[in-house]
Amino acid sequence: MTDALPNDIASILRKLDELLQQGADNEAANMAALARRQFPVSPDLLHLHGIALIRLGRQREAQVAMNRAAELAPGNIEVQCNLASLAMAEGKMGGAIERMQRALNQTPGHPALLQVLGTAYMSTGQHAQARDAFALAVKNMPQHPAIRLNLASAEMELGRLPEAEQQVRHVLQQVPTSDVAHAMLGHMLHLQSRPRDAAASLLQAGKLAPNNMQHVFQAALMLDEAGDLHGANDAFNDALTRAPDAIPVIGQALFTRRRLCRWQGLDALSERVIHAVSEGQPGVHPFAFLAEEADAALQLRCAKTFASIIEQQTAGLRQHLNLRHTVPLPDSPIRIGMLSDGFHETAVGQHIVALIEALADSELDIHLFATTPDDGGATRHRLSAVTTLHDVSPLNRKQLATLIHGTQIEILFDLNGYRGRGNTELMALRTAPIQLSWMGYMGSSGAPWMDYLLTDAITVPDTMREHVSEKVIRLPRCPQPSDPQRTVAPTPSRQACGLPEKGVVFACFNETYAINPAVFARCMLILQQVPGSVLWLLNGPADTDDRLRQAASALDVSPERLIFMPRLPYSEYLSCYAHVDLYLDTLPTNARATASDALWAGCPVLTRSGDTIAGRTVTSLLHHARLPELITSDGVSFIGMATALGNDPDALATLRRHLAEQRDTSPLFDMQGFAADFRRAMLAISARYRIGRPPADLNL
Repeated sequence: MTDALPNDIASILRKLDELLQQGADNEAANMAALARRQFPVSPDLLHLHGIALIRLGRQREAQVAMNRAAELAPGNIEVQCNLASLAMAEGKMGGAIERMQRALNQTPGHPALLQVLGTAYMSTGQHAQARDAFALAVKNMPQHPAIRLNLASAEMELGRLPEAEQQVRHVLQQVPTSDVAHAMLGHMLHLQSRPRDAAASLLQAGKLAPNNMQHVFQAALMLDEAGDLHGANDAFNDALTRAPDAIPVIGQALFTRRRLCRWQGLDALSERVIHAVSEGQPGVHPFAFLAEEADAALQLRCAKTFASIIEQQTAGLRQHLNLRHTVPLPDSPIRIGMLSDGFHETAVGQHIVALIEALADSELDIHLFATTPDDGGATRHRLSAVTTLHDVSPLNRKQLATLIHGTQIEILFDLNGYRGRGNTELMALRTAPIQLSWMGYMGSSGAPWMDYLLTDAITVPDTMREHVSEKVIRLPRCPQPSDPQRTVAPTPSRQACGLPEKGVVFACFNETYAINPAVFARCMLILQQVPGSVLWLLNGPADTDDRLRQAASALDVSPERLIFMPRLPYSEYLSCYAHVDLYLDTLPTNARATASDALWAGCPVLTRSGDTIAGRTVTSLLHHARLPELITSDGVSFIGMATALGNDPDALATLRRHLAEQRDTSPLFDMQGFAADFRRAMLAISARYRIGRPPADLNL
């Protein structure tokens, strides 16, 4: 570069600008460093040098160059914007805001300054201030699409979706080929609970930007949410074609194929996902990872990596909200919050309702925060009748955090975890001083914002304690509540269920992602050794039923021996257990609510105990149901026990009688006892908090 260095500053600046436009950042940085020896007080040279250094990731050197440029040319708008961006990259949002405000005092209404100021406000959750900054920038530069899209983002965060959509559609009129605008419209439609329309907009964005993986990846996630797993699978495959090594895409594509029972090539994808987790690569969703053959240590590593990203993403809003918690007075009631998308006719609602009713007369002040609207069902009605239920479905994250904090919740339960509509971003804001994980995600959260995990000594024995990041509260009973008041419809005939008139009925009503090739092969071996038996499964998504029939044929089992149950109302589904002789559990993820339903209905459950929380939930159920004989340790003993029971009708009848006797006496269905244990746990962790002691393990 020394041979080619021009003698005049204008030529140097032109050359540097060309190099930066070509992406030759390293060459530009070297040239600028040499040129500064000759022209040490040129603010334009310092500025271009700083840009090259930023692109190379040399932030400290870039800041030195930019600061010197600002000293020499304090009115240079671009330099001021660059310095503010550097401050934001370091998490110094306040410094960036102050710099932009000072610059705006010198140059009022400048769109570039307002753009950066609005971005800084957005990062700290000051969405109203961001909206005002972007709106003024749009007023002063109405034809600039990027500023208008930023204004739309701020309006979205404020919950003003019609105003946001107006801005996006204005951009699409200006620039109909803007993939960013189509993508933003998709996210906006998603917020309006229109996932199919949202996916269509994102797929259009993907067509306009063929090298962009994110658009089709987001479209796939929304198609998944809409229940179109075929469409989601196609979109995930498209994303993989664009970015074959993208770990988030690989992880979700793998999970989708498991749910579709598309088993070809699963092992290769699984190996890549497990390797990525072991290397600490981000992007693998912890809930999807539970379906892989991984140990508890690796599951915790996955969760920690995932949580660390959320911790970073929520840092700005957490800093802005700055939620402080006052310690309650010693004689004040313990106010407990529970956050979930399941306070209606779902497994969470149906299983927790009796416990909430049993706690109604206690000194605990329980508030339920429902992130889904009222479905008009009996479960929601029962919950609303005995406690304070807040419908928070219309609220965004900031509004919900403010509400929970304003309600002065002392102990907040996350009943979703990483499952379904996860609440992790909300929990990361630390809306309550004590936060617990329970029921939703069967694993450790790995999150610094979760203080406790509610469990028992069977699900989390001492040998697994090191693989749980939270402090553990071990109840003296199974930590999965139940509803002894379940309503059961009249028992249908076997013919109405599609079952043969005679023969042993094995059942597995777990979701399809839990029925992996090894699980299915074990089930087929059992059918082969129990003549006339059938396997009753839930209807799966898309064409999974046909795929499982084909898999049965490939394993020399007649496909007619697979019976599929449609998704039924809860009471009708419960009535079907009268025809089930033995429920076959899965591994690495056990059944949960369905196994509890089966045991309550008098149907024995056979499990294979694993070495993870997700693999020990049914072990806990059977232990507390006083049926340890139905807990096996390996695949061979599982097949042997199922086969022996399937060929011994007297043994199956004995198990049914035992369960019928246990229903009224077993701690598994004793919600008054559960309520007493739950109350003791809450009193203990509240007392520790109120006297200034940190969370600690608690064995009741």
